[in-house]
Amino acid sequence: MGRKPHEIAREKALSLSSVDGRDGGWLTVYESFAGAWQQDVAVDQVQVMSFYAVFSCITLIANDIGKLRAKLVEQDANGIWTETTNPAFTPVLRKPNRYQNHIQFRENWMCSKLSRGNAYALKQRDSRRVVTGLYLLDPSRVTPLVAPDGSVYYQLGDDNLANIDAVAIVPASEIIHDRMNCLFHPLVGLSPIYACGLAATQGLAAQKNSARFFTNMSRPSGVLTAPGTVTQDTADRLKAKWELNYTGENFGKVAVLGDGLKYERISVTAVESQMLEQLKWTAEVVCSCFHVPPFKIGIGQMPTYQNAEILNQIYYSDCLQSLIEQFEACMDEGLGLDTPINGRMLGVELDLDGLLRMDTATKIKTLSEGIKGAVLSPNEARKRIDLKPLPGGDSVFMQQQNWSLEQLDKRDIINDKPAVAPPPAEPEAEPEVDKLLDILNRKAPEGLTHV
Repeated sequence: MGRKPHEIAREKALSLSSVDGRDGGWLTVYESFAGAWQQDVAVDQVQVMSFYAVFSCITLIANDIGKLRAKLVEQDANGIWTETTNPAFTPVLRKPNRYQNHIQFRENWMCSKLSRGNAYALKQRDSRRVVTGLYLLDPSRVTPLVAPDGSVYYQLGDDNLANIDAVAIVPASEIIHDRMNCLFHPLVGLSPIYACGLAATQGLAAQKNSARFFTNMSRPSGVLTAPGTVTQDTADRLKAKWELNYTGENFGKVAVLGDGLKYERISVTAVESQMLEQLKWTAEVVCSCFHVPPFKIGIGQMPTYQNAEILNQIYYSDCLQSLIEQFEACMDEGLGLDTPINGRMLGVELDLDGLLRMDTATKIKTLSEGIKGAVLSPNEARKRIDLKPLPGGDSVFMQQQNWSLEQLDKRDIINDKPAVAPPPAEPEAEPEVDKLLDILNRKAPEGLTHV
């Protein structure tokens, strides 16, 4: 009997070393180095997540991938992947764990990956060693460990949802680790926030400043100036009286100034600071780091030179495709589908029909062209629009006048052969001779025959 994974992990626990992709790990966003381009500006990850562009990009991507149905597919002898079912793998795709459905599971997966750069899923197995549950872990409580021989382990903190009541070390075979932007270590992913954190912080500062500005009735702060010398007692008295009578709920009342007192503002207005332009710029920087077209989160205008389908194709190829492919590869490897099982090649795919949807008229036209072109059978086209199959609709239709290239080639060969001359026809007998022979035959004596 071989040793169990947790027994091997316990033996190697003392020799494992933690992975450090940046100073302080990969869970905290810092400047690139002290005094670098961010000028030692600390980026608060929680606050950065509240910036509307960061929030919109993460939730947009997570929701779009979360709504795609995960299906189990099988490769046939022709190399075609078709949807199938299997009692060992289909249930975990439909219900990954006891507290999340498959949509919430993928949304949580993508939110963890986009915000932290890493997504960890702990496997739950039955007595057959078949994966029956997947529990997403808090990235702040997971630490990758590397043994001297290069094997990878993960140190897990306590997590009640995943039934982990104490710190545990598990081998990599029990964890699905999806990561992105591994710039400093192959086991440490980096969130796009690493690149756009400063822009998001600037955007938040602009929003907070704007909120204070509008709270002050859209009027900048200022000072009271006098032409002569003002004692400290007089200055304190004027300040207290001004704040009491002309700020807060009393803002907007008429103030009477004498002795040459003037009110001069010291802060700039929103127009002077180009606040809208700055907010737009910071949002565009965030979109570029997440590879999201700005118009998808309401920044700028939607391009009018392309239709909606082309714009969605651009969004899919530039932003979603890599994340979808990585998710499918991680699920294949995590469920043990990366190798043939009993001679069957299985895999996990996300149904893209939920993302790249066409309008009804275009969809019907496309399916009709597919039937006419012998690409789809009528029942296959009806299935795309959720209609029941019809008797005799499983065959591909083709018009009678359509010939294959092979048949046309044979026909051309036959037509190119030289025509064979017909044999000469026998000369016809003259009518008078035929009549004479008939008379002789009738009048000839009996017993006589022609020589």
